[in-house]
Formats: sequence, structure tokens, C-alpha cells
Amino acid sequence: MSEEITTRKKLIRNGEKPIQKYRFIVQLLFAALCIWIGVEFYLFVKYLETGGSASYFTRPPGVDGFLPISSLMSFYYFLTTGTIHSAHPAGMFIFFGIVLMSLVIGKSFCSWLCPIGLLTELIGDFGEKIFKRKIQLPRFLDYPLRSLKYLMLGFLFYAVFFLMTSAALKAFLDSPYNLVADVKMYYFFAGISRFSLIVISILFVLSVVIRNFWCRYLCPYGALLGIASLLSLVKIKRNVKNCIECNLCNRACPSNIKVDKVKTVFSDECTSCLKCIDACPVADTLELHSFFPKRKKLSKKAIAITLVAIFMITTGIGMLTGNWQNDITKEEYLFHFNYMGSYGHPTGNEEFKKLNEQTLNEKKGKNPISNKN
Repeated sequence: MSEEITTRKKLIRNGEKPIQKYRFIVQLLFAALCIWIGVEFYLFVKYLETGGSASYFTRPPGVDGFLPISSLMSFYYFLTTGTIHSAHPAGMFIFFGIVLMSLVIGKSFCSWLCPIGLLTELIGDFGEKIFKRKIQLPRFLDYPLRSLKYLMLGFLFYAVFFLMTSAALKAFLDSPYNLVADVKMYYFFAGISRFSLIVISILFVLSVVIRNFWCRYLCPYGALLGIASLLSLVKIKRNVKNCIECNLCNRACPSNIKVDKVKTVFSDECTSCLKCIDACPVADTLELHSFFPKRKKLSKKAIAITLVAIFMITTGIGMLTGNWQNDITKEEYLFHFNYMGSYGHPTGNEEFKKLNEQTLNEKKGKNPISNKN
């Protein structure tokens, strides 16, 4: 016992400044950017509503980032054809930047840039002030619920990567439905139905009671980034010799990870918010380490700068290469706007199904005509 006390006396108090203030600033700046994009897009839609008689406002390309399914399809189309589809190209670069962030610094997009992540974080803080504690679901509920987002992700991947051929994928991306998907998304929220409002209200209440309810249990993109983060080059490591098992890191972790029980935080739920490191009272106990090209301790500020730089560089490449703004003219937008209400999801179209089936048969070496006979 005396030896343990002597050892602990030698421990140095963690004097490193917390990173949370800077993280919050980054979150606010990105949220402000999203609001700015939203205002610009609102003015663009108002131009369409007047039939082109109002002042024209250029459609902001950043709105593509709010079309996750179209962005995923564009990315898959690029992987299979080597061509960047021109309908919503910015979405593909945003999607790639987000995934790349996860491969380098874990699921950091969720806690540093995602506006929904910021909102749920603030709601969670509000809930903890009400209940005076962090409420956690028991394991027999937590684990099955966490699987929901992976089931949704699996269904999405199966539908895109296994059921759709390249020809069908291009047909979807070229479809009028996809061309005006951004405008349809706007009207979904602008004229939100009573049912959707009830669902959002329920999610809000659940997020007050259980921190990050949407992110933890239902967000399929969070599931994708969580899987990617398992391959992350940067991990949080715990120095067992220095750890005094004060449990402060566990209390600080919004994802309920038992940080004080592991040597390396290897979890698909870790969002790299770095709250555990900030909470640790002992120096050189919880640290960020890179595992490639060589093991190296990293500072929190370096991580913050790197993750923002990754996002800015990937989106910047899209801008510099001329693959940021789509090639849909305002005249085409005005035309499609008039018929937008009749545009259904193309995957339910019989011609789309026939095209997909025909391409699959050709790949298998079957003749669809002879099969009918």
C-alpha cells in the first residue's frame, strides 16, 4: 500500500488546457455555415416559386451535403465508373471528406462538425441539468437498439451496392427526381407533415432523457462512420501505470465508453470529442497516439487542426477541379419545379426495374428474351 501511495505522489497533475472550448467554436462556425447555406437555398427556392420573376440567387452547392443517399450513390458511381456525376457533385466530395476524417481521426465529424451532433449535444446537456445525472439504458436494451442504425445502413448498402447495376445507378442519378432532390427535401421540412412533426418531437424528448439518442441508435451515417473509425490511424490510449481509476473519464464520455477499463479506446461509438482526455486529472495518462506511419503522441490542437483541414482540403479539391456546382441550369430547374409533384422515386418505376434486371441478366450471360420463352 505504501508503495502505491509513493507511486501516486510522483504523478504529475494534468496541466494541459481543455480543448472543449475550441471544439464548441468549430461546431458553432460549421453550424453557422449550414445556416448560411440554408438561407441561400431558401432564396433560390423562392426564385423558383415566382417562376423566375424574382431576383435570382445562385443555388449553394453545399446543400448537396444534406442529400446523404444521393451523395453515397454519386460516390459509388465514381468508384465504378471513374466519373463524377454532375447532378450533385459537391455531395460526393463532402461525403468523401467525412469518411476520410473517420479513417484518420475516428468518428470526429459527429462531435466536431455535424450540426445534428451539436444539436443533440445541447439537448443532452439540457436533459442532464433537468435530471441531475446521465441516464443510461440497461445493456439488454442498449445493444439491440444500437443495432438499428446498422440494420438501416445494411439495407441502404444492399440496395445500392448489390441490387443496383451501374446502368440503373446512372439512371437514378440522371432522373428528374434526383435532379430536384434538394428542392423536394426543402419542401419536406418547410411543409412538414403532422406525422413527421410527431416523430421529431418524440426524438427530441428521447434525446432529453437519453443523451444522443438519434446518433447512438438511429443514424445510419453514424453507423458508417463508426465502422470506418475502427480503422482510424489515431486512437486514445490509456497509460495503465499512471491511471488512478478516478472514473472521471467515464463520467465525461458522452458515449458511455468504459475508458478506464481499456488500454486503447477501440469503439465504434467513440466520436473523438476528447472529453475523456480533458477530464483526466493526471498527466500522460490519456493520450492521443497515431499508429501509422509510426507510433507518435499527438496534441489535441493538432488533431483539431487536422480534422478541419481534411474536410476543407477534400471540399476544396471539388471546388478547384470544377466539380462543386452542378450543371443544372436555372431554366432546367424552373422546368422541373413545375412538374416536381409528379416525380416519384425512380426505383419504383417499371422501366427502371426492367433496366436493372436486363443489366443483371447480361452480366450473368443470360438472354432475357429466351428466358421468357
